[in-house]
Amino acid sequence: MSRGFNVAIVGATGAVGTKMREVLEERDFPVANLSLFANKTAGTVVKFKGMDIVVKKLPEDPDPKVFEGMDFVLFSATEGVGISERFAPAVVEAGGIAIDNSRAFRLDPLVPLVVPEVNPHALRRHKGIIANPNCSTIQMVVALKPLHDVGRIKRIVVSTYQSVSGTGAAAMSELIEQTRQILEGKEAKPSVYPHRIAFNVIPHIDSFLENGYTREEMKMVQETRKIMEDESMRITATTVRVPVLVGHAESINVEFERKITAEEAREILKNAPGVIVMDDPSNNIYPMPIDVMGRDEVFVGRIREDESVENGLSLWVVADNLRKGAATNAVQIAELLSTMI
Repeated sequence: MSRGFNVAIVGATGAVGTKMREVLEERDFPVANLSLFANKTAGTVVKFKGMDIVVKKLPEDPDPKVFEGMDFVLFSATEGVGISERFAPAVVEAGGIAIDNSRAFRLDPLVPLVVPEVNPHALRRHKGIIANPNCSTIQMVVALKPLHDVGRIKRIVVSTYQSVSGTGAAAMSELIEQTRQILEGKEAKPSVYPHRIAFNVIPHIDSFLENGYTREEMKMVQETRKIMEDESMRITATTVRVPVLVGHAESINVEFERKITAEEAREILKNAPGVIVMDDPSNNIYPMPIDVMGRDEVFVGRIREDESVENGLSLWVVADNLRKGAATNAVQIAELLSTMI
């Protein structure tokens, strides 16, 4: 490999970790050496830029020596919060930077929560750990920040239609297997989810909290406020799991301080970083999960003025949750940091 940065991925063989490897290669990130960690698949060999790399197992104790000489460590372990909480500080102690895809550090006031198209300036205050936001939050703020800059958002009502890949590879396999079982006239028993996901919709993502919302819904509320740097923003969310393999969709209703027409919103978004407008309903053109798989942009359509409220807009926002919603955003953070080192 050419000279560059020493990079590691923790959770390297999971759905997101696999995409991280792909995105690093596709974007030609200057990787000098790549180390891969995955406890359940340790010992397997994967390809990166034509080279064979053996997946290693993390030690029981978070020894900083494991990460000596590493510039960036991307975390996307299946075990999530526990692995990140234990090992990310070890990365910092070893002199590297941890970019974490779990919720472990997202709401920590000392840890930047970053979407490069929205708040890259937050990276300047990092202390060795940067949090990657929730996938559904990322695509929403990419679409809304350009509009917020013009009209200032007062309130957001969002309903999500999230694919099973947001849960991981096991959920993707379960959807495929359940679909096959039902088509063959067999009973499909749930394992990953509390109910069957094939040919069904489940209004339940993550655990329920005392306020009646799920943790996923409150992530969107709290993370959006932090990223947009506006604690006064009123937000409510309903997050729903749908039988789609890849690609999250969101129906977003926004109320602004000043009126933004649908046409003005289209022009703003056409010029926004990381956004593609697909909005021609008369010709059945609007974004769908099948359009965004493998893409890094956030797609917006069905832009229309809300006739039930003053200064309101409704949008339909779709993105590949494994890429922009996770892996690509993490690599983009590393790209920005690489120019600061």
